[in-house]
Amino acid sequence: MPTYWVAGLADDVENAGHVPALYDATQGRQDARPWRLVRSVRRGRKVIQETVAQLGELDAEGRARATSLAREICGRAAERSQGALFDDGSTAEAIKVRLDAVRLERSRSFGSVWLGRQLWQALRLDELFEALLPRGRESVAWADVISILVIGRLCEPSSELHVAEQWYRTSALEDLLGVAPQQLYEERLYRALDRLLPHKEAIEAHLVKRFGELFDLDYDLLLYDVTSTYFEGVADPAIAKRGYSRDHRPDCVQVNIALVVTRDGMPLGYEIFPGNTTDVTTVEQIVSGMEARFGKANRVWVMDRGMVSRENVAWLKETGRRYVIGTPKAELKRWAKQIEERTDWRHIRDDVEVKLCRSPDGDETFVLCRSASRVEKERAMHDRFKARIDTALASLERRIEKSKKPLDRGLIERQIGRLLERNSRAAGGFTISITDDAAHASGIRMSRAYRADWTDWARLSEGLYILRTNVTQWSDEELWTTYIQLTEAEAAFRVQKSDLAIRPIWHHKEGRIKAHILVCFLAYALWKTLQQWQSRAGLGHCPRTILTEFARIHAADIVLPLAHSSKRELRIRCVVRPERAQTILLERLGLSLPQRLKAPPTTQM
Repeated sequence: MPTYWVAGLADDVENAGHVPALYDATQGRQDARPWRLVRSVRRGRKVIQETVAQLGELDAEGRARATSLAREICGRAAERSQGALFDDGSTAEAIKVRLDAVRLERSRSFGSVWLGRQLWQALRLDELFEALLPRGRESVAWADVISILVIGRLCEPSSELHVAEQWYRTSALEDLLGVAPQQLYEERLYRALDRLLPHKEAIEAHLVKRFGELFDLDYDLLLYDVTSTYFEGVADPAIAKRGYSRDHRPDCVQVNIALVVTRDGMPLGYEIFPGNTTDVTTVEQIVSGMEARFGKANRVWVMDRGMVSRENVAWLKETGRRYVIGTPKAELKRWAKQIEERTDWRHIRDDVEVKLCRSPDGDETFVLCRSASRVEKERAMHDRFKARIDTALASLERRIEKSKKPLDRGLIERQIGRLLERNSRAAGGFTISITDDAAHASGIRMSRAYRADWTDWARLSEGLYILRTNVTQWSDEELWTTYIQLTEAEAAFRVQKSDLAIRPIWHHKEGRIKAHILVCFLAYALWKTLQQWQSRAGLGHCPRTILTEFARIHAADIVLPLAHSSKRELRIRCVVRPERAQTILLERLGLSLPQRLKAPPTTQM
């Protein structure tokens, strides 16, 4: 059995093992102390400590916000399902049973899917899909099938086949939805995908509205980035193309996904492009499309340098859009004089300094940024690649000198080309020439030299990057902080690729490919809702640890054979009592775990 304990993250050994009061610990105190909930687990001969959650303490305002959000999320979920699904035992009566024949059956994971259902109802997706896909003659409502797909993607990402044949019957979603495992099969899940896709824009609009209600978000700043995800198997739809693979799978066809999120990483919308689409060609369509759906207002668009082209910048200016965008590193040479000057640089972080430069026409501001950590990293990369090229060229020179027969000059040049391509970070630092030399047995001669001007510029520009913007009211620190928030879009892609397993795609029909991505988008909406929830409750920022811990809360059937009849039995569906760590998480989230579920009445054996 694992052991749980709470340790102070400060150097306070005597508090190890002491559980602080969850909400009252900071009252009357000035020093907010973070805590870490740790589980001791034996792995072979070793006992290691796994962090279950970070327990940051909350001040009075934080407690009020966390309580309000928990009430908003949990209260409505209780109204929708508690009365129909859960049994409080108020009708209990005494009955004699055979203790020697009591048994436990159908143990199923309950906590994570129950939490997923709470999130689904908190976003009012049940109401949305009941309206979009009203129940007809089908035995299982399409709204329920879609919720199964999305909650499954959140809790245990897998294929539709795995959901139908294994995952669903090992979870307690049957008790929450009333859908029997035999009613859920692969083809039904595929048909649900077909019905889901036409409602993509309505879903996005609904989520934007609901996020604003729950978390008081503003949409003045939109972060935009593009990623790719690849296919396994034979895929031939029109959108499956080979292109630049961010997954390092150039052998597979792929699609590109353009995602727009808020400054908090909450998803606003996305579009899908063929896998060979370049990033710069998506900007006009995405910006125009999102503003057509959600309004133009006074939004500021934040994009990385992969989206930048002369045409895109001109279009953004002409149409009056505001932007903060990265700029290709080649643009740095334009500001070489300002970089060399040590005046007007300002430290805005311990390792970051910035300098504002106005464009000649005055309608844009360029922000030169130098990161000390990036200086060290880029210098190490330059030195490493330079050493590799130097070593390989020295070896090639010796080979040419020692050769006793003519060498193919074209082959030698191709070898040098491949060497420079593999070490492109330092390729510009060398001047290499191959000339004919009839006096030597090899028939050729190689010479090389270092380029001092390249080395000087590399040392000057290491750790530098440049931003451009037409926002005039913000300070240099606000502009830099805004651009750095692009990490929220990058984090969204990481979550979808790792925690939600958007890749690889196995579908072959274009509609189902797009529907698969929409399911992942909905699962990410649940993920971010949980992240906001746990963050406001002082539980860190990693939903996967919460979901993993909750998945260990099981529901099971206790079967009680009746004493007065050998052919009758009583079946009680119970939720296993949570362990110490799970209890702490439940309390922080403001959740009340049901003890019993509705079960069939006394049955024949």
